[in-house]
Amino acid sequence: MKKVVIIGPAYPLRGGLATYNERLARAFREAGDEVRIITFSLQYPNFLFPGQTQFSTEPGPTDLDIEVSINSVNPLTWWSVGEKLRREKPDLVVFRFWLPLMGPALGSIARRVRRNGHTRVVAITDNVIPHEKRPGDRPFTRYFLAACHGFVTMSRAVLADLRRLRFKQPARYQPHPLYDNFGPLKPKAVALHALNLDPAFRYLLFFGFIRAYKGLDILLEAFADERLAKLPVKLIIAGEYYEDAAPYEALIQKYNLENRLVRATDFIPNEQVADYFCAADMVVQPYKNATQSGVSQIAYHFERPMLVTDVGGLAELIPAGEVGYVTKAQPKAIADALVDFYENEREAEFAAGVWARKKQFSWAEMVAALKAVAE
Repeated sequence: MKKVVIIGPAYPLRGGLATYNERLARAFREAGDEVRIITFSLQYPNFLFPGQTQFSTEPGPTDLDIEVSINSVNPLTWWSVGEKLRREKPDLVVFRFWLPLMGPALGSIARRVRRNGHTRVVAITDNVIPHEKRPGDRPFTRYFLAACHGFVTMSRAVLADLRRLRFKQPARYQPHPLYDNFGPLKPKAVALHALNLDPAFRYLLFFGFIRAYKGLDILLEAFADERLAKLPVKLIIAGEYYEDAAPYEALIQKYNLENRLVRATDFIPNEQVADYFCAADMVVQPYKNATQSGVSQIAYHFERPMLVTDVGGLAELIPAGEVGYVTKAQPKAIADALVDFYENEREAEFAAGVWARKKQFSWAEMVAALKAVAE
């Protein structure tokens, strides 16, 4: 049994990172380890946060030990957390690194912990080159990465980025595990009823926070294709705007899409995730750039076909023609695939492919990868 500490977002924070870290803690516990999470009392200053709130309105997990103590802009908390862990001497500290802004806080904690000469420090690096670049990105990232004993990446693209930055510590690619914590699959009719959606239509799903790199604008242009306009198909947009909605609204008006959309542009609580995925025929990720995506792993869990664009690490997990489509990040390419999906009735074929593939995305394998890199 190892003593493990996970450092990153968790309850009372909300979002995919918090969901992942909580599920990872349970996976360590299932492996027989003693585990707790240390999360942020302040993750982002409000003026830097693009959404409505950083905090969950749902009840917190009762089965996890979560300490709320890191302020990302207060160095005193970095010192106190690092010093506490230095004295406690856990066997393994797993940092979640997704944004250069967190480099000073997480890097300072890691350096303090390592002074005990016992604890191994490993990072799950979602990105080392961010989607949206800002001043200070490179030095903040390098400061954190230099403090780690090793890395696990969830896409080969991020592994290659680490090597381009000339970091020599052990690093390993391990695919993003399934998000299997949103409940079981539901019959499509049950999910449609729960969302009050008309079963006379078919539905595509765009899911997650709306940011420029996720390509909703490309999808709206694709959905305007006259071939799709003739089909009884609607697009569900499920996720909170993390930027100005005006450019998207302009496209909706330009192409007269209003009656062909289902809008759910608020944060989607965990208990509703199953309904959105199970109501959809296919999940569409028209990203302009990406590393990996938790949305794909929710789709795998709910056995939904996928369309992804050939950017970053997305195509690594979506075998084209087996579980869905891999297209260029262009409206016509996406429209062509959507037309093929409906005209040739490929939902059942792709869903069977997803079911066959989903077994490879294991939380036990992620735990094993983190331990292997640490050792």
